[in-house]
Amino acid sequence: MRIGQVALVMALAAGAAAAQQPADDGQEGPSEKCFGVAPAGQNDGVGTGENAGRSTVDYQGDAWVAVPRGTCQTMTLPAQADGTPRRGAIRPLDRDQG
Repeated sequence: MRIGQVALVMALAAGAAAAQQPADDGQEGPSEKCFGVAPAGQNDGVGTGENAGRSTVDYQGDAWVAVPRGTCQTMTLPAQADGTPRRGAIRPLDRDQG
């Protein structure tokens, strides 16, 4: 695992821990689902429902993790295999499907 990936996993874990708290408890602030940002198996769910399924590929487009509101699309992620920048999204993505 590269240093950047380790940092991403740690950031996702912190975001997931924050998402465990009520969204408006005044301590952590509100969170949102962010699609396509989690390494395989490190996501909170798959699809648009509350399904807690696990992703099978890194940065699977329809797999989400809870992150602090407003941070999803600014997360630093590794580029796709073809060099295209990879970004998180607040809606499911068609890329990197399992």
